Amino acid sequence: MKTRSIQRMAMPDAFVILFGLLLVAWLLSFFIPSGQFERTTEGRPTVIPGSFHLVESSGLNFFDIFLSIQNGFISSANLIALVLVMGGAIAVVESTGAINAGIKSLVDKARGRKYLLAIVVSFVFGVVSAIGVGSNAVIAFIPLGIVLARALKLDAIAGIAIVYLGYFSGSAAAVFDPITLGIAQSIAGLPLFSGAPLRVALFFVLLAVTMAYVCRYIKRISDDPARSLMGNQPFSTEAIGSDDENLTFTRRHLVILIFFVACLAVFIYGSLGLGWGVNELSAIFMINGIGSAALARFSPNEFVQMFMKGAKGMLYGAFIIGIAKGITVLMAEGMILDTVVNSIFVPLSTLPSMLGALAVFVFNLFFNFLVPSGSGQAAVVMPILTPLADMLDITRQTAVIAFKLGDGITNIITPTSGVLMSVLAVGGVPWSNWVRFAFPLVCLWTLVGTAFVVIAVLINYGPF
Repeated sequence: MKTRSIQRMAMPDAFVILFGLLLVAWLLSFFIPSGQFERTTEGRPTVIPGSFHLVESSGLNFFDIFLSIQNGFISSANLIALVLVMGGAIAVVESTGAINAGIKSLVDKARGRKYLLAIVVSFVFGVVSAIGVGSNAVIAFIPLGIVLARALKLDAIAGIAIVYLGYFSGSAAAVFDPITLGIAQSIAGLPLFSGAPLRVALFFVLLAVTMAYVCRYIKRISDDPARSLMGNQPFSTEAIGSDDENLTFTRRHLVILIFFVACLAVFIYGSLGLGWGVNELSAIFMINGIGSAALARFSPNEFVQMFMKGAKGMLYGAFIIGIAKGITVLMAEGMILDTVVNSIFVPLSTLPSMLGALAVFVFNLFFNFLVPSGSGQAAVVMPILTPLADMLDITRQTAVIAFKLGDGITNIITPTSGVLMSVLAVGGVPWSNWVRFAFPLVCLWTLVGTAFVVIAVLINYGPF
């Protein structure tokens, strides 16, 4: 009886949670009127302020619930392919022993200083993100975090947190983000990357809070492994990597790691200078997998076997990504997103300046669950936020930072984020376990965000 009671109290699986959200989105379509803004047809589609109108809609039927899952898979096919290809490629590299031996050598040279390693790695990835490397790229580095966590006797949550949260500290601050920040400032009529000093300060505060939070968790599970949020299994069977402590770092391992780093460097260059994204990252990993197999002198059949084994381990996460995308697809088909935006922004225009700025920030915190794409969210809300900022008598730069903070903070827990679900799939961490870990940090980040929005209003954050 006790066992049955524990099973009933267990946190629902991510599939159950996402399907529940899918049903909620479907039900909302019967109560929220269908409406839409007119959008520009030149360049990236953006809404035209004041153009909202109700529209006739045939509505959603019961079959659309399940059809949206298929459409979610189609819409997120590039991310799903990336997860499968990366799982296969990393499995090949991991089979050579290069990653495990390299991380073990690093840990040995650092003499087990786990907090120093965690801080340095988080800082490096935070800077990489802050200078504009797109958030999709973080998926590529999660295996390194998992292997590092294994070597430090931590768990998969710590491995993901060291890399992913450091990375998203930079993403939330968006110091020199040419995509989301670039679009938002362009729509607001601001010079690209203007107002950087305040965002630099924001980045360091977010990163410091994140490092302290992650190090606290590391100390907790180091002192008592039973307190790990992963339970009795610190690394799930889906996580990449092994526990082999007897590896010796060889010259061949060094060559394979250099090739691995070179491939990632090529992608970072392409991301910054050539506009590369998910598809190119997937291609880079395919090249890396094949090249690593050749350097390790694996036969073609051995390569295929190891590649497929790694890809199979990613299937659960791949399905999660498709279903999560289905939620946003269903809401778009129900034509209720624009109605939500319009119905909330009209009352905001009557608020005092300080309350209005904070309300914009809070709105974007929650709207991010519906539209987790930063660039997509900017295209929807920034054309409305720009005249709203003028009416509230706050600078447009303040509206941009309130938008970007709202977009960045809840991205680390929203189940509709393809990047997050990909990261969790690669790391083998259930979404429910991750939320238990990350939600307090979201609250801390929200406090930091609130403080910086208040500062932006008080200093009349410019240039406009």
